[in-house]
Amino acid sequence: MSWNDYYRRRDVMETVLRLAARDPEGPLPFAEVSGAREAFGSEEQLLLALHYKWTQVLSGHLRAELLGEDDHVDAVTRAWRAAVRGNRALRAVLDANLDRSPALRPVHEAEVRMLAIAAGLAEAGEPTAEVTKVGAAFSTLLRQRPEPRRGRTRGPVGQLLKMLAPSA
Repeated sequence: MSWNDYYRRRDVMETVLRLAARDPEGPLPFAEVSGAREAFGSEEQLLLALHYKWTQVLSGHLRAELLGEDDHVDAVTRAWRAAVRGNRALRAVLDANLDRSPALRPVHEAEVRMLAIAAGLAEAGEPTAEVTKVGAAFSTLLRQRPEPRRGRTRGPVGQLLKMLAPSA
């Protein structure tokens, strides 16, 4: 990929996200963006590129939060929330298209496994299906639980343990 291709793809992604921000749960505005088909070929390829962008953002926040932190669940919670705050349209587009695009399922499952392992709720050597299950439960808590008020730093540990106990 040349630098021209990189910048063209980046510009298409930014335009898609800007347009999608109007209705992030609606259809992806792929056809509305000039050059989208030439840059990505299909909506699924664009969604995979958007997920890759999300993974880069989230990974950066995770690295920053986990550095020197003892409570990994709280650190991952803060990282997730910071990544979402800065990229609401991106996260909403990915969430809205998860069931519409089969290509997103494997990368989404890899993401929830990363969250579970980073939070210390699972180990890398555990069966993939179990780590995915734990990560999905944790991810659900992250999405449903409102952000705490300022000054409160407790994460969803109690709720997570309560949620996971019946599945153990």
